[in-house]
Amino acid sequence: MSLRRPEWPEVGDLVIATVIRITDYGAYVRLDEYDKEGLLHVSEVASRWVRNIRDYVREGQKVVLKVLRVQANKGQVDLSRRRVTKRDKKEKIQSWKKDRKAESLLRTAAEKLNISFEEAYEKAGALIDNAFGELYEGLEKTAKDGVDVLLDLGIDKEIATTLEEIAKEKIQISLVTVKGILNLQNPSSKGVLVIKDTLKHAKEVGESEGADVTVYLVSPPKYRIVVAAEDYKSAESILETTTDSAVKFISQNGGKGSFRREK
Repeated sequence: MSLRRPEWPEVGDLVIATVIRITDYGAYVRLDEYDKEGLLHVSEVASRWVRNIRDYVREGQKVVLKVLRVQANKGQVDLSRRRVTKRDKKEKIQSWKKDRKAESLLRTAAEKLNISFEEAYEKAGALIDNAFGELYEGLEKTAKDGVDVLLDLGIDKEIATTLEEIAKEKIQISLVTVKGILNLQNPSSKGVLVIKDTLKHAKEVGESEGADVTVYLVSPPKYRIVVAAEDYKSAESILETTTDSAVKFISQNGGKGSFRREK
């Protein structure tokens, strides 16, 4: 990777590595993110006794390992596979894939702007990294919220606009959805209009909170409301705010309402 990193990993870090050579006592690997070599000793391959290390790793295989020791003066990094949990592995691979994609997007921007990758990183990537902790997170937010995310960091407008265009084209924003049934009734002569205004109000409240809100008829007086947001906590909160507002709105206009959450 060409994104700015320390020269060496730290003890306890999870790293992506490629197995380059296997011996009876362990496997030598290349740390993909640091361009260094390390040793996965046979005793750290699995929690059980290993008769043949090739039953667990093979040349060319990419593995997630934990850093046990770093001796920079000797150019030595000792690693473990058995101390990496399934969750650790999943999260590290996801993070690594995001890093690779972020670098690719920044390189594409640099090519369009006719500048070097290093210059693009110094003028934009580093600022995004510092603000969001990860380049991908900042680009993902840019894809969702627009160019002002980058302009607010002091990034040049031409670079920011180019990155926004690429991010919106290449990053798909994943949303989670929650839903439920609104029961809305109004016996007055204008009841249909009141219910229509109630649903419009609910949609506006949810969207003002940054969610996508869809409302459609199930069968009178039942209406399904679906809220899509970036995570379940936000989605649940916005669904509650939206439906409470709808019930209050119709009650203030001579009707009554209730809400039932659906799984």
